[in-house]
Amino acid sequence: MSKQKRYADESVLSADFTEKNNAIYSKIAIAYDFLIKFFPIWKNWITQAVPHIQGQRVLEVSFGTGLLLTRYAGQFETYGVDYNSKMVEVASKNLEKKNLTAKLTQGNVESLPYDNDSFDTVVNTMAFTGYPNAMKAMSELHRVLKPNGKLIIIDINYPNNMNFFGGLLTKTWIMLGDVIRDLYPIFHEFNLEYTDKEIGGFGSVHLYLAKKKPNEIILKSEFSKTQQMY
Repeated sequence: MSKQKRYADESVLSADFTEKNNAIYSKIAIAYDFLIKFFPIWKNWITQAVPHIQGQRVLEVSFGTGLLLTRYAGQFETYGVDYNSKMVEVASKNLEKKNLTAKLTQGNVESLPYDNDSFDTVVNTMAFTGYPNAMKAMSELHRVLKPNGKLIIIDINYPNNMNFFGGLLTKTWIMLGDVIRDLYPIFHEFNLEYTDKEIGGFGSVHLYLAKKKPNEIILKSEFSKTQQMY
């Protein structure tokens, strides 16, 4: 099977793709919270992000009901943003039950409400395949990340060896509405150094660790100086 046939074409997504998903998650938020808390495989997948968190300020984008937030919020200055207001509500209650705090807000990954270079680590688990525009989403994740900061993404993709069971699981996620993308050109577009590790689902669940290169700030600074000269 060729790459062209494997990966999604964003241009065919409906204009209300995000709003349709948002409506669904609003209806199932409580059931979703219960399911992921008692689904050990899911917890095992997403909690593999925690050991890779670095620095003081951490942002989790699309945190859902906050299962992962409850695993690290007490150790960092923690922020979170999610498009769905019901998820923000449930996640806030889950943190409160554990006497943990994080600054949670409702917002869109395509327009994050934070300054440039704000966070040492940005976390995004099982969410990137739910965004209708990968380049806009990555642009914002990259923008708010500090130089030398770490971007942690856990999500669904095809297994590297295209084994039968992993491929079948990936196709199942596609049937459920996920948008499977080749992330290599996306990371490359933003000059991100990254690694890709298969962590479950017969290779269909991937852990991506990406680093924002510090020389980008130097280049921006030099560009600014050049602009001032003319």
